[in-house]
Amino acid sequence: MHLFFAEHHNISDDRIVLEGTDYNHIKNVLRLKPGSKIQVKSGDNMSYTCVINGFENECVICDIEDVSTQNTELPVKVTIFQGLPKAEKMETVIQKCIELGAVRIVPVSMERCITKLDEKKAENKVKRWRAIAQAAAQQSKRSIIPEVADVCDLTGALEMAKECDTILMPYECAEGFQETRRVLSEIPYGSSVAVFIGPEGGIGAGELEQAKEAGAQIISLGSRILRTETAAMMLMSVMIYLFEE
Repeated sequence: MHLFFAEHHNISDDRIVLEGTDYNHIKNVLRLKPGSKIQVKSGDNMSYTCVINGFENECVICDIEDVSTQNTELPVKVTIFQGLPKAEKMETVIQKCIELGAVRIVPVSMERCITKLDEKKAENKVKRWRAIAQAAAQQSKRSIIPEVADVCDLTGALEMAKECDTILMPYECAEGFQETRRVLSEIPYGSSVAVFIGPEGGIGAGELEQAKEAGAQIISLGSRILRTETAAMMLMSVMIYLFEE
């Protein structure tokens, strides 16, 4: 069954209304007809099995057939602060990390970023990234649509990260995976984790010190040097191994 997300105000006791881009996707792309079954979630672990009743005023009217509780979220809330990579790598990071359970992706402009975005380009990129995030959430049957934040600098990103219980910064020059194991083993269930990933050029010495001052723990991801688009996915996979219930 295809999965869609609905706002709470569009859900009543026996009916759900889908609108916006969902209308075009359901009617003109998927070509679903009245009588077709779909799954709808609302971001609160509630899952609705619905039957399409019809199409009215560019809305999809759905009758609720069954309601259940379905939590597909990790027991830890992971935010990926990704140093802006070049080309389409950011799209890959967003798609894969959301499939793996990240709750938020924050694009960060860092000292060694090759990609530089002006305000207009950043706005357009973020709009596309949010669409990719929604598609990834639907494909992987997430309970929520993870947030893709606006592009910010490292200072702003570290301020955001202070809201999390743990801040991690993988660094290619860090030594000892045993220390990484210790740090990860001390993360409690139900907590929030901020993960900072550097761009292709890596993390500058000044940025490393700035992160340490903000409370970041510097960790290794092993003896191999990972591409920027691989690092976050690797750490998300470890989080699944450690915390998935």
